[in-house]
Amino acid sequence: MPDAGPDRATARKAIALLTGAAGFTEHRPPPSPLPPDGPLGWAGYDAARERASARTGEEESVLYGTGVVGDRACVLLSFEFGFLGGSLGRQTGDRLAAAYELALARRLPLVALVATGGSRMQEGMIALTQLQRVAAASVRLRAAGLPQIAVVRDPTTGGGWATVGAGADVVLALPGAQVGFAGSRVRPPDADPYAYSAEGQFEAGQVDAVVPADELTAAVTHWLRALGPHEDLPAAPVPRALSVAGAPVPRALSAGGTESAAGAGTGAGAGTGAGAAKGSGAGTGSGAGTPSAADSGPAATLPETGREAVARARDPRRPRAEAYLADYFAVRLPLHGDRSGSTDPGLLCGFGLRGDGQPVAYVAQCGTPTRPAGYRAAARTIRLADRLGVPVLTLVDTPGAANDAGAERAGAGAAIADTFAAVAAARVPVTTLVIGEGGSGGALALAAPDNTHVTVDSYFSVIAPELAAAILKRPPSETGATADQLRLRPQDLVDLGFARSIVG
Repeated sequence: MPDAGPDRATARKAIALLTGAAGFTEHRPPPSPLPPDGPLGWAGYDAARERASARTGEEESVLYGTGVVGDRACVLLSFEFGFLGGSLGRQTGDRLAAAYELALARRLPLVALVATGGSRMQEGMIALTQLQRVAAASVRLRAAGLPQIAVVRDPTTGGGWATVGAGADVVLALPGAQVGFAGSRVRPPDADPYAYSAEGQFEAGQVDAVVPADELTAAVTHWLRALGPHEDLPAAPVPRALSVAGAPVPRALSAGGTESAAGAGTGAGAGTGAGAAKGSGAGTGSGAGTPSAADSGPAATLPETGREAVARARDPRRPRAEAYLADYFAVRLPLHGDRSGSTDPGLLCGFGLRGDGQPVAYVAQCGTPTRPAGYRAAARTIRLADRLGVPVLTLVDTPGAANDAGAERAGAGAAIADTFAAVAAARVPVTTLVIGEGGSGGALALAAPDNTHVTVDSYFSVIAPELAAAILKRPPSETGATADQLRLRPQDLVDLGFARSIVG
């Protein structure tokens, strides 16, 4: 097992980094001594444990208890890598299982600070089966609607990564940490080391954010506020429409044909949100919006024709998802990747905190064809929000699902089907705003039945009018007439009963 380097924080220092002056109350499981030299009678094992204890001051490779991070109570568990490489033995399993049960009993979120080389070979299969204990304890916590956050430190490998780490709802990583199932001594000699790093795992969609140590407390605090546990949260408000310089359009046309107030956002205007990449994982809304060609006056007008509706939705100057999210949230906490090795930069998802502190999960298309990884990330986000009781906001804007050969090989159909299923099964309220193109099933997969709203810059259609004309063997000159026949304008969508209101 790797040796503990002098620059690696101890388990207690890792906890203190998060809790600060708030402190930490350690818990211990009931005593359960091992037989001499462990369950295998491995010669010298007792002596190795004694040396590890003398060197670290710890009784085992994990300690756990209760603490406060920011203003949020939680259960913390922390690995001591200096104790036999942070490896998992039976008594480690006792502590891990007890930590999960403590979180369950007190209905608290669990924060795991992981640094481990994997299962402890001196305990053989007894050590390996601790992974099953951890998995079972994690499942019980999930079933109770309690969140799990993992902070993966250097190194996090083997079974510890495959259970406590990668099995968490949100995975944050410290920069430069070695992260992967295969440890440095068991991977192929020609393996690319970047693939086993925090940054490489982020790129592959296995880590949600790479967070510097000095930003970790703020990031974890935001995540704890967003994930809860919560009770009976209201539906996500409909975002306000964005117009010239990010000023809101003041009124919305409802399905009944009367005017009503549009959903009000809480940001300082529309703009480009921070925190969507490798930093702290927490972004704040600020800046000014991008002018829309449709919004040339004090109030936006509805498109007169289907061709105009499509042109306005495709106008590169209209506000996009990034602007809407920046205006809607005070803090954004991105979830990154599909947990299957891929990402889709054209789909943003995560959790956010509005100005009044209300948490909302979001899934937002950015105007590009959505790839299978995007749909899988969307389904992951919606299911997590549903389990934690957090309302969901989806922003629809895509010409359709990606249709290239690579998308087919990556399982486009199955990924879209899974997204439809996640929305259909959600018990929490889902609110949808169509902010641009609503391109067929690839857009509909993210639309909430009976709670979809549209902006004046949007359209929704069973198929793009150009493709419809081609299928019908009509000349290009008849594309506009075809668009009219499809009844895809915002006002058509309200009349057809698909949309509840036109925002802006």
